[in-house]
Amino acid sequence: MNYEEQNARYVKRVEDGLRAMLPQTESEFETGRIPKGLAESMRYSLLAGGKRVRPVLLLAAADMLGVDCEEALAPACALEMIHTYSLIHDDLPGMDDDDTRRGRPTNHKVYGVGPATLAGDGLLNFAFECMLQNALRYPAHLEGHVRAIAEVASRAGVTGMIAGQSIDLLYENRQTDENALSYIHEHKTADLLTAPLLAACWIAGATDQQMQALSSFGHSIGIAFQIQDDLFDIEGDAAALGKATGMDAARGKMTWPALYGAAGAHKMEEALWNQALSALDCFGDRAGYLREFTVRLRARRA
Repeated sequence: MNYEEQNARYVKRVEDGLRAMLPQTESEFETGRIPKGLAESMRYSLLAGGKRVRPVLLLAAADMLGVDCEEALAPACALEMIHTYSLIHDDLPGMDDDDTRRGRPTNHKVYGVGPATLAGDGLLNFAFECMLQNALRYPAHLEGHVRAIAEVASRAGVTGMIAGQSIDLLYENRQTDENALSYIHEHKTADLLTAPLLAACWIAGATDQQMQALSSFGHSIGIAFQIQDDLFDIEGDAAALGKATGMDAARGKMTWPALYGAAGAHKMEEALWNQALSALDCFGDRAGYLREFTVRLRARRA
């Protein structure tokens, strides 16, 4: 199976899983079911498309480590729910105040600020409900699943993604500071790209060497991905990106190009992509998909 076929298989599993796990309900008042309006707003953002990078990473790592994709599907989909909740909240007026996301109106522009906030809250909580229910279906691997859920909670939570976001807000319109910038992007971006890899490791019962390698891989692609996004904001095409460019400077955000200049940021990005590829050496040919994934992520233009 070539890369395109394997990637299409992973993405289809995720898309089918998301629709099955979060169906549209038809009643506002049915006990035990998500109210109709809430489900609609959650689905609006969750099913808006995208590359499904985080769930695909989890499925690919699980495959590489010998875990059945069916066992890993709920954690993979849950990570996409967590990522989507963070985007809904990022777009709110109290945060980035964005009008478009992936070429469509943002959730709060369609449903209002209050319902959008609840849609994000709903996706975050539902993600953990889905992971816990899935863990109970695999009693032989229960400890691994619990450790995987704890990994996701930590990297998405108040010492992970939320921590990075909080410092990002705190440092708006301040002079660029390398320590703060590294902290922001390590947690705001890299943590949620490392989480799927380590979650797969916990479920698989991976070795320390395997966990260290995938942790290094996730961190490297996470920071490279963020530098790439920073560069898109000054060099990219708004139509291709599906969002306005030049917004980081307008909001007073700290970015890698602001710190090192565009040329310096490009050089740093290239070094990180190379580090990511080197981290996969211990897996040999089994890491073929992740290597090609990295090469293509590195070459993306939107």
